[in-house]
Amino acid sequence: MSALTLHQVSPSPAPLRLTRRGRIVLIGVPLVVLAVLLLSLAGFFHSPAKASDSVADLAVTPTVTVTVQPGQSLWAIAGTVAPGRDARDVVADIVQLNNLDAGTVLPGQQLFVPTH
Repeated sequence: MSALTLHQVSPSPAPLRLTRRGRIVLIGVPLVVLAVLLLSLAGFFHSPAKASDSVADLAVTPTVTVTVQPGQSLWAIAGTVAPGRDARDVVADIVQLNNLDAGTVLPGQQLFVPTH
């Protein structure tokens, strides 16, 4: 009589099957990451944020310091310091040079006034 010997056979793993959804993820995710990276780099290198394109923008406006007297307004100061210029332009320059929020000034206040 012969003895029956049983060997335990381990099943071989099934080959890896890539489904349609798996292929889309495997190809699509790296493509999306690459597209975002390229767009970010393109935006970074082609952004218009520059300090200045011309030296004329960096020119310093010549100014004098004026002390506001009681009863004076920006319009009166503009008319006094630059009688040949349009008062609206001079007032706009004074507001910009002094970072004024409103058009009102206080007596004793020191203002930078353009001399051109």
